[in-house]
Amino acid sequence: MGVSYRCPARAIFYAIEYGGDEMGEFMRLRRGFHCFLWGSLASVLYAGPTNPDQAVKAQPSRREASAAVVQPDAAPVRSSTAVLRPKTVVAAPDAAPAEPAFKLTAVTPPDASVGAGNASVPNPSLPEVTDECLLSQDCIDQYLFSLYERARKIDTIKVAERYKATIKKKGKKRTVTKTRTKLVDEDFTWKDPNAAEKAGKSVPEYVIGGMDRDFRVRLYRIMRALDDAGLAPGITSGFRDDYRQSIASGRKAASDSSYHGGSRRGGYGHGLAADVVSTKGDTRAARWITTDLLWKWIDEHGQEYGVGRPYLDRDPPHVGPMDGKEYVDKRGVNTKRAGS
Repeated sequence: MGVSYRCPARAIFYAIEYGGDEMGEFMRLRRGFHCFLWGSLASVLYAGPTNPDQAVKAQPSRREASAAVVQPDAAPVRSSTAVLRPKTVVAAPDAAPAEPAFKLTAVTPPDASVGAGNASVPNPSLPEVTDECLLSQDCIDQYLFSLYERARKIDTIKVAERYKATIKKKGKKRTVTKTRTKLVDEDFTWKDPNAAEKAGKSVPEYVIGGMDRDFRVRLYRIMRALDDAGLAPGITSGFRDDYRQSIASGRKAASDSSYHGGSRRGGYGHGLAADVVSTKGDTRAARWITTDLLWKWIDEHGQEYGVGRPYLDRDPPHVGPMDGKEYVDKRGVNTKRAGS
């Protein structure tokens, strides 16, 4: 036979293939299947031993796999040393916190006992007598002026407005001038600096230094208590001389008779009154609510500090010493607290 076959397996069935034509098409299909089967087996046996490490290299090492699980977002490892030493930076324990950008020491002076292991928490409603600031008049004055600075100098005053109106009288129209009163907001921030300049003093020296020394100590103690109670007190007015009283608006005493420091009351260094409000709140309506709470707190606790409101609702922000002439004249010695 001059026939050659590329598939070696077909030689096995050569005799069967040419043994007779009666086997037909079925035998040809069977021979083709056998050729495919034996050829596939031969290729597997031939290719297998050529690369025995192929399957091993295709899989990642156990160390690489674990590293990929623990650090999925880590940068590629450059050397085996980096893998063996993953912790290269150790944070220093008990690191000191960063210092704040600023300190409002005047409004909330730091206590020397803060951070001490056996420090006792002071009663916020009754500042301790050992408060270091009480030993320094400068510290007291700085604190009071910080309350003055953070208070908005805005007041609501009555303003008379004249306007023309047309009326009809006895069948005839006439134009007349009428007067009506309306409430307006007044910003009086400029008044104290102006008065201080005329007196030749700085604003802190004028507003705070012009008040009586003993009254400043009382005012400091009750303002600290209000601050600790979360009512954020502010001072809108301290000392006033005759000129400053003359440019004041609203309900007020005669220019020389004000207990804020009029000449009839002793003048500079003898002011026995201050106006206080609350600065807590983002809106004016919110500050009105907290201010009312602040005034009620003074009515309830003022006797502990010797400071009260002599005029109550007639001049709500006005406070003075409870043993002073103004308070005694308006409220008496044995007056009950407001609302009782």
